[in-house]
Amino acid sequence: MKAASTLDFREIARRRLPHFLFEYIDGGSYAEVTLRRNIEDLEAIALRQRVLTDVSSLDLSTRLFGTTQRLPLALAPIGLAGLNARRGEVQAARAAHKAGIPFCLSTVSACPIPEVAAAADAPFWFQLYMIRDRGFMRELMAQARDAGCSALVFTVDMPVPGSRYRDYRSGLAGAAGLRGAARRTWQAMRRPGWAYDVGVRGRPHQLGNVAPVLGKNTGLEDFFAWMRDNFDPTVSWRDLEFIRESWTGPLIIKGILDVEDAEAAASLGADGIVVSNHGGRQLDGVPSTAAALPAIAARVRDRLTVLADGGVRSGLDVVRLLALGAHGVLLGRAWVYALAAGGEAAVTQMLQLVEAEMRVAMALTGRTTIDRLDASALVAT
Repeated sequence: MKAASTLDFREIARRRLPHFLFEYIDGGSYAEVTLRRNIEDLEAIALRQRVLTDVSSLDLSTRLFGTTQRLPLALAPIGLAGLNARRGEVQAARAAHKAGIPFCLSTVSACPIPEVAAAADAPFWFQLYMIRDRGFMRELMAQARDAGCSALVFTVDMPVPGSRYRDYRSGLAGAAGLRGAARRTWQAMRRPGWAYDVGVRGRPHQLGNVAPVLGKNTGLEDFFAWMRDNFDPTVSWRDLEFIRESWTGPLIIKGILDVEDAEAAASLGADGIVVSNHGGRQLDGVPSTAAALPAIAARVRDRLTVLADGGVRSGLDVVRLLALGAHGVLLGRAWVYALAAGGEAAVTQMLQLVEAEMRVAMALTGRTTIDRLDASALVAT
């Protein structure tokens, strides 16, 4: 199957991955209402077509956190992404570097910070959760700083993990002991290509950044147990002071969905925010990113960099979010589908498809630069 869109990569990934891994990528929390809203609300936004405008020269470059990049995109942090292809985060980081955009490594990645830094040949962002063990957090931030990470993405919408029905149905979560392991092994055996490329050639199978505290216990069951036991539900705005003590570079707060929280982030000196509902994977029933973004951007866009994610399946969706007020857009599932479908080469192809779609959308809305994408590019409602 030849991929012509991110949804094509999704179908290839579904065929290639063990069932439990695909469901982990693809699913949301509870009844997945917010997951659907993210997509449907973006699709419902009408672009304003303009004609007889000179669009012979398009410039998609932008400047985020002091760095000029080719496209107003970044690859969002995705937990366990490295299990979707052999040493997956390394491959994705290389693809992002070739495309001239940032890659963000998750705290719960398969590949550790030093491995990605050694292979990526470019600075990348690092994503961090609030963990009970503050000493361990300091160590992770020190590793990120020493590796040359250019920004810290602090995720704040996961003081406790969301309830994801698909993970229980697939056997990824809630299937303890030998029975659960046997179920996942059977699913892996039914995908021999993945089993050889990732299962055999992709070792070691560890949660690279968390392995030092898990020791030998780095299986999926230990991963979920560690998340339940170590994510800190006491986290508050005061904890930003702790982060700032250890991190002096750009600080991006991810998981903002309310105007008052955006105001608090700006007042406390964050350099950027990500308007996000965690891809519909945390609190189900909340507004989509597209619905929440305009009011947030109107309130704080002049004080910090506003990024957004959620439901992005095409370059058209990127243009829509930029027109709604975002300075840049994080791609989440889109790049992991591509990674699972064909590794680094497929992530590169996916980014090329998104760029091409953005160019068409900008040309047909009469916008030649990213800074000209604003609400006037949308049909008024």
